[in-house]
Amino acid sequence: MHSDFACGLCYHPMSERFWQRHKGSLAGREYWRCTNCQLIQVPVAQRLDTAAEKAIYDLHQNEPNDVGYQRFLNRTAEPLAARLSAGAQGLDFGCGPQPALAAMLSAAGFPTTTYDLYYANVPQRLQQQYDFITCTEVVEHLGQPREVFEQLVACLKPQGWLAIMTKRWLNRERFGTWFYLNDPTHISFFHLDTFHWLAEHFHLEIDYVAADVVMLRRPAK
Repeated sequence: MHSDFACGLCYHPMSERFWQRHKGSLAGREYWRCTNCQLIQVPVAQRLDTAAEKAIYDLHQNEPNDVGYQRFLNRTAEPLAARLSAGAQGLDFGCGPQPALAAMLSAAGFPTTTYDLYYANVPQRLQQQYDFITCTEVVEHLGQPREVFEQLVACLKPQGWLAIMTKRWLNRERFGTWFYLNDPTHISFFHLDTFHWLAEHFHLEIDYVAADVVMLRRPAK
């Protein structure tokens, strides 16, 4: 059995309907697994349009001064900072309406600019190269992650770091009760093997920092 869409990362045909929701506001939503890179995605026809998606993002209350939120972001910020040279300059991709992580990194001595499709849509910032790029709680929202990763890798200087924070799916038994599925804007779910594929395809070095944090480095030329 095949779906009518291809994997948004490796472009392999989606060949397995992995799970389907039967209850709640998202009843009927399907989750298809790519047997090549193990990315799970929601079919295109079942995704929100951009207006509905942004309406949900507008409700997010991730205050930059919230100590709990800072602690959450430090799961990425601290291991990244430990890998950076003094004064390294970066980009917070998908920063949201209140770019807390960019402020934290800048305050730590790593000047960080922002880009976000809805809240900081400044395309010229994606025409530059950076010592590091952060992408926290973003990739699960991407319908076509391959296109985004191509852009981000191009924006990395040699030996630059791409820091990604996202929850990873583990197995079929846990998937159906996973809280990550409750957000209707979550449409792409990464597995350990998905990151293996990503690193191999883009010729990146990979470092698994935590269960939800991955560091990818572009090698020196």
